[in-house]
Amino acid sequence: VAGHPNTEVWLFGSFARGDWDAYSDVDLLAVGPSEPAAEALADALLSAHLGDDVLHLTHERWQQLRSSENPYWREIGADALRLDQP
Repeated sequence: VAGHPNTEVWLFGSFARGDWDAYSDVDLLAVGPSEPAAEALADALLSAHLGDDVLHLTHERWQQLRSSENPYWREIGADALRLDQP
């Protein structure tokens, strides 16, 4: 992501699953090499009004959570779409 090296932006929730409606919000996940980098990306996404809810995680934590036994994070990991790639 420009200005935020080694970071990723993921769309999750109803927009990623394709079952959104007029009341849905845009859920984004900002992933970075460190907690400060991920938080800075999340702040930039919120400031640009690109997401309604923006979570931030390190790369390592995102990989752990998306393959964990936690059903909340497994669902996010299964449905999430990476937005910062062609």
